[in-house]
Amino acid sequence: MRPVRPEYNYLPEKNPALKKIYRIIYYADTKAGKIFDVILLLLILISTALAMMETVSLINVKYNHIFYEIQFVITILFTLEYALRILSIRNKKAYIFSGMGIIDFLAIAPFYLSLIFPVLHFFVIIRMLRMLRIFRIFNLADYQQDGIFIVKALKESSRKIYIFLLFLVIFIIIIGSCMYVIEDGKNGFSSIPQSIYWAVVTITTVGYGDVSPATAGGKFLSIIVMLCGYSIIAVPTGIVTSQFRKQAKSGISCERCGNEENDKNARFCKICGEKF
Repeated sequence: MRPVRPEYNYLPEKNPALKKIYRIIYYADTKAGKIFDVILLLLILISTALAMMETVSLINVKYNHIFYEIQFVITILFTLEYALRILSIRNKKAYIFSGMGIIDFLAIAPFYLSLIFPVLHFFVIIRMLRMLRIFRIFNLADYQQDGIFIVKALKESSRKIYIFLLFLVIFIIIIGSCMYVIEDGKNGFSSIPQSIYWAVVTITTVGYGDVSPATAGGKFLSIIVMLCGYSIIAVPTGIVTSQFRKQAKSGISCERCGNEENDKNARFCKICGEKF
């Protein structure tokens, strides 16, 4: 059964029709609810595909009117769904101002605004945010603990990552400034911000090649930055991975020897044999 937020988990008792609609929209334990989810998923995928096709000039010129008509129908259906979600619950604000409620609104608002202000037409790309609803359609409650595990590891390693990023920003600014001085403002290093851009591209091993040093000193500095790039990329990965391992191994701590790698259901310590 698809989980529903408790603050608007309410079946209207005085209106059987709304009660049935509520059950179909917010749950997937009935045949109608499952069909609704499948149709909603297809509409989301079609809407996303059309939004991407509209950006291809050759295709858009030929099929623009067809794209518009399909998007119009899909938007009407999304609007109807959005209205029914609000009408079928007691605490309407809980849904309207929730994450999914805001995404649902942003998925339909740009289309109606584009009818009045055509310049806003390209804001319909925001409807791609509606793909996040797939996480609700596919019941991912079974994987909630895995998600909590990842979030907890990221939170506990956030301090180290922040310090590392601060060091990285300072390092990039210094390297960019040095390269600006070495190249004397030439060979594409026309300013310190431009040189910092080169440092970011180089240290992340992206290497666009639009800006590159020509002097011997600049090339030597580039070699240092490239070599540092590999180790810098590995640092945050190592921090998070270490936290993952720590959480995975976390279990009963032995008061006698301090071993923390005992299984959660262990009766004796792996190291000293102390009974728990």
